[in-house]
Amino acid sequence: MFEGFAHVWTPVILASSLRRRPLPVTLAGERLVLFRDRDGRAHALLDRCPHRGVALSLGRVTGDGCLECPFHAWKFQGDGCVREVPLNPDAKREHLFTQSFPVREVGNVLWLYTAPVAEPPCEPTLPEALTLEGAARTYFQVEWNAHWTRAMENMLDSPHVPYVHKATIGRFVRPYLKPGSRMETGWEDTPYGGRTVSQVDGQAEPGACLDFFRPNMMVLNIPIPGKVFRMHAFCVPVDAARVRMIIIGARTFATLPLLNPFFNHTNKKIAAEDKAVVESSYPVEVPGPAEEQSVRTDRATLQFRKYYHSELKPSSAAPRARRALPPAEG
Repeated sequence: MFEGFAHVWTPVILASSLRRRPLPVTLAGERLVLFRDRDGRAHALLDRCPHRGVALSLGRVTGDGCLECPFHAWKFQGDGCVREVPLNPDAKREHLFTQSFPVREVGNVLWLYTAPVAEPPCEPTLPEALTLEGAARTYFQVEWNAHWTRAMENMLDSPHVPYVHKATIGRFVRPYLKPGSRMETGWEDTPYGGRTVSQVDGQAEPGACLDFFRPNMMVLNIPIPGKVFRMHAFCVPVDAARVRMIIIGARTFATLPLLNPFFNHTNKKIAAEDKAVVESSYPVEVPGPAEEQSVRTDRATLQFRKYYHSELKPSSAAPRARRALPPAEG
């Protein structure tokens, strides 16, 4: 399960996307269903009934907070255990279950651990601006026809900004460029991933401080004295040819809600500039560090490739053979 993207916490969708009805999502090639129980807590199950293989996302959430299969009305708890098997009162429910996955709801994002474990070994590492009190935030999500690694690499790539984004954020960088300009790109390992800072001709490039949060998050730290201005880009793998981009802006200035559409319009415009370039990449998935021609300013993207190919791509998760505990009575 989750071939090439296992045993990690990842954003899945914006939490506001999950309401009363079950929601089917695909994550790293796995078909999942998200739903909320009667207390509003989010849960994730494999979107396949273990009885006859139909999509649980076609079912409904019952009054007791279970997910009911549309075929034979088996009722599944959030932990995957079967609560009820109609017409079979003698069924051994402790042996009936579907795969479930840990879910957290933080910062208006639903996070999922990509392995069917009862207790994950850690909790998601969140950029602080996602939950910073008093900050205004903007949100949007969109799918691109690209492998998530190409999108992630693009988000860590500072040298493209003056060219791809010359009509938007690149116009703040271009005045610093002149014939013969030289960019230096540094990389510092951090507990959560890494930080890259770029300089042009010895001067810090405006907005060039990027944080990489393993496995698939980028935070752009835009320097404004005394203020917080962050752009978050989450590259969520859907399958081998699609990536769900979740873009969240956070700021401690101009916090009136009526200004959010203006900031979000700008964010969408910047993302659209990236989309056409990223979708044209071939091969679709980023190759190994030595398989494309690289230069000095590619240090951050090469660090990502090293991490992806050595740690993430070989990963996979095994399904749980059976539940550790019987389902709750009632």
